[in-house]
Amino acid sequence: MNLFDQIKEKINKRIHPEDIVLIDNSHLHNKHKSFDPNKFHIKIIIKSSKLRNMNKIKAHKEIFSILKNEMNSKIHALEIEIN
Repeated sequence: MNLFDQIKEKINKRIHPEDIVLIDNSHLHNKHKSFDPNKFHIKIIIKSSKLRNMNKIKAHKEIFSILKNEMNSKIHALEIEIN
């Protein structure tokens, strides 16, 4: 199972979103000084009534807590869009 499938599975288990899309934006950052080819820049577009009913900071903290291990080892940056 690749990283994107693992992320989707973890989020689905905890949040049960109506829809989730992951986009790899790493190529947009490859000229940055701190770019690490072993870490991803990911955008998550998630449709979730649970997250929509939280304030934005709490909703983002929920996602970050689910992906804590991945953030420490495989994800450099995470953009979250909640619909």
